[in-house]
Amino acid sequence: MAPPPQKLLLAAIIAAVIVNVTIGREDIVHSSCVHASYPSLCVRTLSTYSGPTITNRRELAQAAVKISISHAQTAAKKLAVVRDTVEKKKREKAAVVDCVEMIGDSVDELSRTLGVLKHLHGVSGGSAKEFKWQMSNAQTWASAALTDDYTCLDGFQEIDGEIKTEVKQWMTKVARVTSNALYMINQLDETRGKPHVVRS
Repeated sequence: MAPPPQKLLLAAIIAAVIVNVTIGREDIVHSSCVHASYPSLCVRTLSTYSGPTITNRRELAQAAVKISISHAQTAAKKLAVVRDTVEKKKREKAAVVDCVEMIGDSVDELSRTLGVLKHLHGVSGGSAKEFKWQMSNAQTWASAALTDDYTCLDGFQEIDGEIKTEVKQWMTKVARVTSNALYMINQLDETRGKPHVVRS
């Protein structure tokens, strides 16, 4: 038995909504990632973001920071394992211990960044002064996180071997997604946090 026309109509409407949401997310992601530090990585990570639907630039910046936090947390777990198993080579051990501390700081700073973005008053009509203060805080925390990522990498400059290769791979990815997140935050500052609503 064929389904009633009402059910077919409902199914068609739902399908259309899903397509529009997907196209809308891709539209804002692609247009926003064009001038990011790492455009291809930016599009790839944000297009596959599994969180709430992205409809404006503030939500996009929050998604970018959440992605950075996720990558940093993953790297932190891997580094902790390396720290606990690495041989007692003084320089190598010290570099790993320092890196664990740096990535921990980075996660904390990115979390603070996300907290600021979630309460960004410029988007909902706050004063320009308050918006600039909030943006300054978000940019400062994200920049500090990026600095910690690179400081970790710097600690391995004089070290060779498999551990350096692994750490460099993990931390380079974290630094790149964090750099993209910082770019998205800076974009908010340029538009004074006004929502860039996705076309439906």
